[in-house]
Order: sequence, then structure tokens, then C-alpha cells
Amino acid sequence: MSGAVPQVVTVGETMAALRADGPIRLGGTMRLSVAGAESNVAIGLARLGHPVGWVGRVGDDEFGALVLRTLRAEQVNVGFARVDRDGRPTGLLASETGARDLVKVGYYRSGSAGSALTAQDVLPALTPGVRVLHLTGITPALSEEAADAVLAAAVRAGDLGITVCLDVNYRTRLWSVAEARARLRPLVRRADVLVASADELPLVAGAPALDEPEAVAELLTRGPGEVVVTRGAAGATLTTADGTVDQPARRVPVVDVVGAGDAFVAGYLSGLLDGLAPPARLHRAATTAAFAVATPGDWEGLPTRRDLHLLDAPAGTTLR
Repeated sequence: MSGAVPQVVTVGETMAALRADGPIRLGGTMRLSVAGAESNVAIGLARLGHPVGWVGRVGDDEFGALVLRTLRAEQVNVGFARVDRDGRPTGLLASETGARDLVKVGYYRSGSAGSALTAQDVLPALTPGVRVLHLTGITPALSEEAADAVLAAAVRAGDLGITVCLDVNYRTRLWSVAEARARLRPLVRRADVLVASADELPLVAGAPALDEPEAVAELLTRGPGEVVVTRGAAGATLTTADGTVDQPARRVPVVDVVGAGDAFVAGYLSGLLDGLAPPARLHRAATTAAFAVATPGDWEGLPTRRDLHLLDAPAGTTLR
């Protein structure tokens, strides 16, 4: 599948990820993997059988090689990914788990290869056959150049009739509310599908003081035809011109909530590609998110298509 023409293109930065089970300052072992919201979505879609490509930059270093090797192994097309030859390193993420399962994440991505993403890197990936362009609010926070690249991709996708999905995914450590609002609102106007948590709606709505129903209604007049509001354990809501659909979260033992939002988006876009009705799209999204929170890691527990029915089996079921 990794060599197939992508139906979906995701754009963003993927980093090396070091995860500690306890306080980093005390030392001990760390597990090395990769992490990135957009590549998490790409892996989720690939496991569900959709041809998907990831576009981004990695450093000319061992961490960059790990990123590309991991994505290839997960059947994600990296033919339009770039290895930065100008000395910029692959970004790094370090996380630790504290009391009450609180996860603290630190980013080391200033001046990274991913922050040097350009429109010239992204636009060639929007080839015939691409049906969805998936973007997040993380990439435009990395640099002005990356913000311009994401907006150029959204504009080109709209011209080509490609569905644009924007997940707000606000990161407080990357930029201020004012900066985020200024850069995200032009993207919102180009989005067909907007995904945001309830507390992210004020960033992208025309008036920050609007309540949730007012904000969603206002957003539907400014570009997106579908607004999905996620609420974690409280489920999600999809609103279109035809009405609103609610979906409760699937109940599973929670191990690691990091990456749940990306898993949700992967499931939602999978349902969209399969032509599912809104309730079925939300149900698939809730299911993929449940797999993510039930296992450690950002993407490691994402389901295949054959796995999707497993949450319907009674607890304690043994498959033989």
C-alpha cells in the first residue's frame, strides 16, 4: 500500500519521541518511538486500509531515519517527504508520567527540519487521486514558512476539489492565543471538515465570546460544511446543515490518552472515505479513539479494519 497513490495526504512534523515511566530528572530508562499528530492520523488510516501519504521534513540524522522507517513499515507513503540537508535536526519530544497518570510533554523542535517546511515541499503531493488533505493547527505554529505552506496547500486543495480536514489541535507551548487565532482563521475558511475540542472553538469562531452552539453555527457559515466537536470521555458531536449527531465515547480501560484525538480523526476520515452516514462515521471515530486510549503510545494501538468489531465482544472474551 505504501507505493499506492494516496487517497489522503497529511502534512506536518513527526518527531522522535522519548517516553519515561517516571520523572525524567531521576533518570532511568526511556522508550524511543516517533510521534506527530499528522503521521498518527496517517498510520491510523493506513491500518484501516486507505492509501495515505505523509509530507514533512526530517533531519539528516538517525532520528529522521527512524521516522521514515517507521512510516514505511506502517504502509504510509513517504515519497514526498524531505530529508533536510542544511543541518536542521529532527524534532524531539520527551514525556513523563506523574501522579494520577498526569502526562507532561516537552518539545525540542525550535529550528527543526519540520519547521522549515515550504509550499514547494507540499504542493507536489496533491496529485490526481487525492481525495482528502488533512492539516492541523500544529504545523502553522512552527514557523511563518510552515504556516504559509499549510495555507498554500489548503488553497490548492480547494482549487482541485480535494476535501480539506483541519484539526485545530492547539498547543499552548507553541504559540499564543492571539497568534493562533490570526493564523488559523484563514485556514478555517478553506476547511470542509473542522475538528475542534469544545475549548478550542473560541480560537476559530468569529467572536470568542460565543457559546458552543452559536460558535458552531457561525463556523458553518464561514467555510466548513462539517464541524466536529470532541469532548474526550464525554464523546463527540457532528453538526452540518442537516442537523446534529451525538456519539458517546466507547468505554474501555484507559491506559494512555495521548493520541486519542488523532485516532478519532483517522476513524472519522475513514468513514468519510467509505461513504458512511454521519452517525456511522462518528461511531468509527469513537471506536478508533477507544483503541488508542486502551494501549500505551500515540499510535501503536490503532486498529486494523478487522479489529473494529472487537470492542463489541463481551469483556474477557478469548479469541481462538
